[in-house]
Amino acid sequence: MTARIPDRVKMQKSWIGTERLGQDADLHFHISLNVPHISFWLRFDLVGCFRATFARTLVCSILTNIHTMRRRLAPFTVLALLAAALVLSSALAAGDPIFSGPQPGEKTTSFKVIEIGGGADGTERDPVRDDAGAPTVLVFVHTVERSLLPLLRVIEQYGVERKERIKTEVIFLAADRRSGEERVRAVQGSLKLRARVGLSPDGAEGPGNFGLNKECMMTIVAAKDNVVTANFALVQPGIADAPKVIAALAKTCGDAEPPNVEALTAKLPGARAQGDMKAKEPFPGAVPTDAKLNGLLREFIRPTNDDATADRVLAEVKAHIAGNADLKKQALDGWTRVLHFGDAYGTPYSRKIGQEFLDGLKAP
Repeated sequence: MTARIPDRVKMQKSWIGTERLGQDADLHFHISLNVPHISFWLRFDLVGCFRATFARTLVCSILTNIHTMRRRLAPFTVLALLAAALVLSSALAAGDPIFSGPQPGEKTTSFKVIEIGGGADGTERDPVRDDAGAPTVLVFVHTVERSLLPLLRVIEQYGVERKERIKTEVIFLAADRRSGEERVRAVQGSLKLRARVGLSPDGAEGPGNFGLNKECMMTIVAAKDNVVTANFALVQPGIADAPKVIAALAKTCGDAEPPNVEALTAKLPGARAQGDMKAKEPFPGAVPTDAKLNGLLREFIRPTNDDATADRVLAEVKAHIAGNADLKKQALDGWTRVLHFGDAYGTPYSRKIGQEFLDGLKAP
């Protein structure tokens, strides 16, 4: 018995790198057995792959269709199929990277942003065309959270210090253009960013030709001569990512002696003497620091959830925080944050039950 991935699946795995994740996408894996005339396609939800292991998803798919299989196959063959699924899923799950945006060696193609701040405030421009092949870093910010601000500011500081070598573009993504502009202006007013700042007019997914991944809070694309030299798809960006990002930017623009992160931090506007660079939080609430609660919150606000999924996730949240004052405070802050953005996150039903949940947390 063998398990293999045919060429079609290899092509579909590459597609992950150029299409956004987290929507109603389906991925099929073909399992071939050395049993005559037996060939099956297993279908499963791509979002589920990120919530659980491939093994769990594949096995559940088989178990879901076990009655159909039993009518068509001998018991041994069903067991063989299950074993092959386990072998294949283990191979796929090991070290499978997350992709967002064009990869090294690929071309950067034109896209539009709405300029925020400066003399061209409110006008549309094309960063790729304007930067004309010069060394450039495109920082796509999918959501503004406290954890990513230090990294964003260090990247910007490097761009300021090396402005003759590299162009720095910060592009925010938002589902609604009007509310998105308001949020970006609030962030700009708080952080006083000196790089060129823009808002993508293409919604929360960003420019379609870039294939950004909504699971990532930040996507960083470095390019020279309109060819990608480095790509960072960051689900949970933080200052720990700064050294490798700065090193990649330095290599892109030919900077043989780049400053270290500590030196960049010390030069940030408003930075304290010891290099503390905490920024004023522009939005109410806060992201939960508890990993499980954070994951449940992110699952709860998916725009593709049906009502039953929203109910299930919220029930898991309530069970997780029960009897723990700290987790209840984190939940209060987390739901305060996402509900602040109105219809930018979740569904009408999830926002309704989320507000009821938040009201309950606030009640004495």
